Amino acid sequence: MDLNSGINNLPKTSPITIRRFKSIGINIFWDLLNYFPFRYEDYSLISTINRLQPGETITIRGKILDLKNVYTKHGLKIQKVVIEDPTGKIEVVWYNQPYLIRLFKTGDLLSVAGTVQQFGDKLSIQPYDYQLGQYQIHTGRLVPVYPEKLGLSTKVIREKMFWLLNNINLLPDSLPEKIINFNHLTNLPFAYKNIHFPENKTLAVEARNRLAFDELFLVQLSAALLKQTRNKQKVNYQLLIDAENRRKLDSFIAHLPFQLTDSQQQVVNEINSDLILRKPMNRFLQGDVGSGKTVVATIACYLTHLNHYQSLFMVPTEILAHQHYQTISKLLKPYNIKVGLFTSSKKIKQYDLIIGTHALLNEKLLFKKVGLVIIDEQHRFGVSQRAKLRDKGINPHLLTMTATPIPRTVALTLFGELDMSIIDKMPPGRIPIKTFFVNNNKRNDCYHWINNEIKNKKIQVFIVCPLIEESEHETMKSVKAVVNEYENLKNNVFKQYRVGLIHGKLKSKEKEQIMTDFNQKKYDILIATPVVEVGIDIGNATIMIIEGAERYGLAQLHQLRGRVGRSDKQSYCFLFTEKSEEKIITRLRFFTQTYSGQKLAEYDFMHRGPGTIFGIKQHGFINLKIASLADLTLIKKTRSAVDYFINHYKINSYPQLKSSLKEMQTANIINN
Repeated sequence: MDLNSGINNLPKTSPITIRRFKSIGINIFWDLLNYFPFRYEDYSLISTINRLQPGETITIRGKILDLKNVYTKHGLKIQKVVIEDPTGKIEVVWYNQPYLIRLFKTGDLLSVAGTVQQFGDKLSIQPYDYQLGQYQIHTGRLVPVYPEKLGLSTKVIREKMFWLLNNINLLPDSLPEKIINFNHLTNLPFAYKNIHFPENKTLAVEARNRLAFDELFLVQLSAALLKQTRNKQKVNYQLLIDAENRRKLDSFIAHLPFQLTDSQQQVVNEINSDLILRKPMNRFLQGDVGSGKTVVATIACYLTHLNHYQSLFMVPTEILAHQHYQTISKLLKPYNIKVGLFTSSKKIKQYDLIIGTHALLNEKLLFKKVGLVIIDEQHRFGVSQRAKLRDKGINPHLLTMTATPIPRTVALTLFGELDMSIIDKMPPGRIPIKTFFVNNNKRNDCYHWINNEIKNKKIQVFIVCPLIEESEHETMKSVKAVVNEYENLKNNVFKQYRVGLIHGKLKSKEKEQIMTDFNQKKYDILIATPVVEVGIDIGNATIMIIEGAERYGLAQLHQLRGRVGRSDKQSYCFLFTEKSEEKIITRLRFFTQTYSGQKLAEYDFMHRGPGTIFGIKQHGFINLKIASLADLTLIKKTRSAVDYFINHYKINSYPQLKSSLKEMQTANIINN
């Protein structure tokens, strides 16, 4: 058997355990080998019984001298086991585990890891783990602790991993020796052995560093090779900016209802420079909420139209598709450009610019002469979806956009195959949103103030309720929670106003109608869950309440806050929380004083990790198993190593590396 052998070949393993392994994606031995521990218990101090000290966490080894079940009058079952070594004996006590008395036998060699406790003049051990026989898997060492999923215990995983490492030949190194030596990396077989069963903490760190290096190296090598391949490709429809097109383009920009910021103009120049090249543009545009990404994309669509080619504009939801359709149609109406809308509920024929959701991926759709594909909120779409849409135009130019603030180093790692543009300035005249932290004692005062604002200024309010369960999709439990909050606010707090409700379980047409009604001021207050939309634009909505604010990443809070402040009216954002921990309050107060999406993302990234940037749904989308996107030093090292590899080696000369690369790319396509 080798590392490609099926997990069902594990000896002495029940069918139930095999099914559980497969249900968490462990199908072959290689998958099991790459299921890493997230921490270690230190049971490496082995002591004789006569040298035990109260409070120590130790491992003792000896023979079982006596064992029995003791029953208390309250029905509690106590298991008492007396262990003897050459220096003495001691009692170990378990609670409500009567099967141990059937498992253990007098005379068995037993190791126990636990804490020494003193009761009067007598010592006892509070056990954490035990081991029968000579092996030291669960005691007497640094013991790996694995994520327990779907009924798989860390003890079972540990035992199977120990068997695997002792019965399978590990793969040789996949990286060139020069890269290994230059970066002071341990060899790969040694790393795998010491990530699972390290001899000491230093070796565990070395092992994790090597495996994290390999993982980040693969991510960045994949991006570099994609970019290398793209640079050799040619677009089907090259765009031109001749004197006539330049005149029309300048006129279009000059007649916009607002003046472009310097930052927007710079990005327009970068995009236009790409669009006139023979190689396909693959540009990543990052801009804060309300920074004006849509108008920049519209200018690119206009240039595409001047060259008599089509543009496709893809967004994650129907609500956002309708909003973009209305905004872009208004900008392009004077120029006789046909703008079409395509969603699951609205079909179109041939247009110059087609705006739609994932329904644009329908294989039966045929587009003619697509010169440009734009994907908004690009991290919401998987690699395979982006490639599938791009293929509609047989290698058109590609512009991907996001309002999610991502630290630059992280973005270069995740999207290294793309060229990057950033809109880092807001349009002039935008009034900063006043943001306040509201604890439980001030909640009613805040409600009273909002009541007066609605009454006196006729403004509208968003109230966002958090998901109850961390899930990629809204669960019924979360929907019930937001419905309960809706009933409470409608009937008790804001009973004199019209209150609407929107959540992810509603049908597309229902959500569209609710947003239309809210935009037409048929509701004063809209209660929503955060997954409904991140890009909707309601000019009269000037107040945002975010319930359970501590549950969001700062980048997510920033996106939600950006749903108000879309007009010349002063807007407000209130962060509600029932928590009083100092760390939470400090973090939320930082948010109230900071309006830069980049600064907020970097703060959360360093304090809470990448999951708070991408949210529940996005944080795992590149499937990092052991590396951390917060390890900026290692990211820079692996980027340098990739540059060296690209310039000095051929991927075909390293079949194991090529195989790992293909496996990683396949896994990310499937999971996206």
